[in-house]
Amino acid sequence: MRIERLQLKKLNNTRDLGGFPADGGKTIRYGKLIRSGRLYKIPKSTLKALKELGVTTVVDMRMERERLEYPCVHIEGAKEVHLPLVCTATTGITHTKSMARTMLSESKRIKTEFGSADNYMKSVYSIILFAEESQKSLREFFDLVIADKNCILWHCNAGKDRTGVSAMLLESVLGVDEKLVVKDYCASKGFQSKTRFWQKVALFILPLPHRFKQILIALMEAKPQYITGAIDEIKERYGTVTEYCKQALGLTDDDIKLLKDKYLE
Repeated sequence: MRIERLQLKKLNNTRDLGGFPADGGKTIRYGKLIRSGRLYKIPKSTLKALKELGVTTVVDMRMERERLEYPCVHIEGAKEVHLPLVCTATTGITHTKSMARTMLSESKRIKTEFGSADNYMKSVYSIILFAEESQKSLREFFDLVIADKNCILWHCNAGKDRTGVSAMLLESVLGVDEKLVVKDYCASKGFQSKTRFWQKVALFILPLPHRFKQILIALMEAKPQYITGAIDEIKERYGTVTEYCKQALGLTDDDIKLLKDKYLE
């Protein structure tokens, strides 16, 4: 299956999960589940398009400081909900104006404590999945998906990590094949390639330690091992992603049936 992004100006990593094959030979309905990056300084044409898509709930998974520094525009008629998946500044995940000043020292810590940026990112995803506060937010996210009357959009900063983990859980519960779940996660790399290219060019021009540059580049990526590592850890602890959602997040069989009845056709 080819994964397409929504053609929205200034939102290069926004896509509808509609059309994804799921349980029982069914597919996810179009115009119901949209994942995205932050809705910061988007043009009127994009705002109008989101309204026409019927977005009725917007879930912001960023921490409070990110929201204050990069406020999102309001979609007329949409309810806005703040559900932070990490509550403290996290290198490679959160994006605040002060983060750039601490990145050099953070790269040294990442190298020392984790050995590589890949190991570090896997540890961050583990925190998102297994920290008590994050699990509360993930449960609330599912409650909002269950309750929404039309179309729900959720986002973080780039739409890659916090948004990607949430999408992985939701897609898995709906019965999307794991290979497609991983493919959807990795699609962020292609959709952001132009932006990332120029960021990487700027990095190599700057007089910074090679270690620092390599770690920063790794943190920008949507590598398959990041999300497969998260899925593997879930399986080690709970057997399946659905069991994780039931045991760790408290979803019931009725909740899952309601999700499938509502979002599959």
